[in-house]
Amino acid sequence: MNTPQKILSDGELRHTRDARGVHWLTLNSPATFNALGESMLQALEQAIASVAADDAARAVVLGAEGKAFCAGHNLKEMKARPELAYYQQLFAQCTRMMLALRKLPVPVIARVQGIATAAGCQLVAQCDLAVAAEGVRFGVNGIDVGLFCATPSVPLSRNMQPKQAMEMLVTGGFIDATEAQRRGLVNRVVGLDQLDAEVASLLQAILSKPRLALAMGKQLFYQQAEMGIEAAYQLAGQTMACNMIDEVAQEGVQAFIEKRSPAWRT
Repeated sequence: MNTPQKILSDGELRHTRDARGVHWLTLNSPATFNALGESMLQALEQAIASVAADDAARAVVLGAEGKAFCAGHNLKEMKARPELAYYQQLFAQCTRMMLALRKLPVPVIARVQGIATAAGCQLVAQCDLAVAAEGVRFGVNGIDVGLFCATPSVPLSRNMQPKQAMEMLVTGGFIDATEAQRRGLVNRVVGLDQLDAEVASLLQAILSKPRLALAMGKQLFYQQAEMGIEAAYQLAGQTMACNMIDEVAQEGVQAFIEKRSPAWRT
């Protein structure tokens, strides 16, 4: 992999950027199983904002250190403040972070090396793409402590069929990486020793494509999914027209006609 060259932040969240414009966000609190406590959420919000402000950003890889990818919210932190207003603020903060990932104009890849539970599973579901190691388990098991994983259910139900998502939510049962791939939660499953190579392969495919087309496509993909079919087609047609008039697509089509590789400034 291209070695990250610029360190942007450190601590619970490690944020680096390599020369290609790939931002690497690494949850770095193994002692808490990379739980999404207040400070972790704040660090993620800040890092995502810095990616959004980077006009040369090309992709984000979201990974983690330790045995767990992310164990969800920090329950000890939550139990210490049994106040409705605090919980509302906490879940609103988490929602802002999740939506900020979706609004980024570049693809976000989850690199899942360990267990992902509750809001950790939500984080995987919220990423645009996900590569997981064999044997990794996924669950939305808040129900085991009497807390239905309501916010994780939002992206989960948009990744897999409703009945599959509902079964996980009401039973607290776990699925392994292979089943997660079958259900649509992850794209690729490889051995742990091949995880970085598989992420690199996915990145290589993304980085070979023009940033503008990917940005327009990502925005359209999520917007149309929430629309009726007629409105979706209308928005998709307008997006394609705007994409086609841009020099990126003009060069790509001309290169196709001339049977050569496009000369893109990717």
